[in-house]
Amino acid sequence: MSTTVNNPNKACCTIPPVQSDYKPKGTYKSLGDYKRVYTTGPEKSENAIVCVFDIFGFFPQTLQGADIIADSLKTTVYMPDFFEPEEAFSIEKFPPRHDQDKQDLQDFFGGIASPPATTKKLTTFGAYLKSQGHKKVATYGFCWGGKVVVCGSGENTPFDASAIVHPAMMSVEDVKNLTIPFAVYPSQDEPESDYNEIVDVISKKRFANLCDHKYYKDMFHGWAAARGDLTKEDNKQAYEDVYGRLIAFFNKAL
Repeated sequence: MSTTVNNPNKACCTIPPVQSDYKPKGTYKSLGDYKRVYTTGPEKSENAIVCVFDIFGFFPQTLQGADIIADSLKTTVYMPDFFEPEEAFSIEKFPPRHDQDKQDLQDFFGGIASPPATTKKLTTFGAYLKSQGHKKVATYGFCWGGKVVVCGSGENTPFDASAIVHPAMMSVEDVKNLTIPFAVYPSQDEPESDYNEIVDVISKKRFANLCDHKYYKDMFHGWAAARGDLTKEDNKQAYEDVYGRLIAFFNKAL
């Protein structure tokens, strides 16, 4: 059974123009347990989508992607600041070049950015959105956020579909626990062998016909989020492609 979305709805695959110098359309609101939740799209929508940013937090490239998804699907997209009350990791320290930077990154993952703790935050927020009247809620994440998303997509998840883009700590074992439609879009910096195993696993799931996948072998880890360089044509094209696939996936899975 194929796990690639073939979406006949051209409107869902036609995204707004991608800009390298972007001013986000959404606003920051206090929602649930969070003082800052980037919110974009219609004020009210039947369904909702939650974005888990990478360790660098709110960045124009990530916010633009959320705006694109919200605009294309006419669905509210929420991006909570899961690092409250602390700050996101500084992109100036990545990749770590000095011992202190390495220690800071280790402390970050062991503290406010702990994947298990953030997974609990994510699923709690998803349940909150359901309690507010959204019939179906999906989630997607980048890098570290991808790890959080897949870990929050197992048994008793509040989510109805999930997707990960250039995920950090990509794990076949995590994917085996999936209970909802899933999409995976790794970069050249994630092992292709792991990707192939993951595709094999999701191809055997009962919801395989709703899943999607693509290996971006010419893209680097981070191209669709904070580390993306949309002034470069190849990065821009891959950015447009992956957001088009996310839109088609969520349109079909929700």
